[in-house]
Amino acid sequence: MIHFFGNAKASVYAVCMTAKLSNETTEKLSWLFGNSPKIEQASIDAFFVGPRASMVTPWSTNAVEITQNMGITGIVRIEEFKRAVSNFSDFDTMLFQKYNTLNQKIFHTNSTPDNIINITDIAAYPAAN
Repeated sequence: MIHFFGNAKASVYAVCMTAKLSNETTEKLSWLFGNSPKIEQASIDAFFVGPRASMVTPWSTNAVEITQNMGITGIVRIEEFKRAVSNFSDFDTMLFQKYNTLNQKIFHTNSTPDNIINITDIAAYPAAN
């Protein structure tokens, strides 16, 4: 389940967990996020810019490791999302994407890898594609 912390009008931290969120863990995460409160909603309907769903950021990897050192278990991913207006486009689309809602599926992707192409003549390959 994904739990949200922060202020939905500015910045939200999305915490993906496999374990149940206890009161003690909620307090620790709130402290970690600068005393940001837990948002008691499963989704937030507003525009946000955050990391692409398919890309776990280095920031997330470090944040998860910090929670492990705090004795919190079951956290898979943590990402930060910044509130934006609907026509906001001043972000790197290679790293970030715009979300029109933050919900329980923000980290899911429906992509499948392409089939492997066997190339016997590398010099002819660029001309064929």
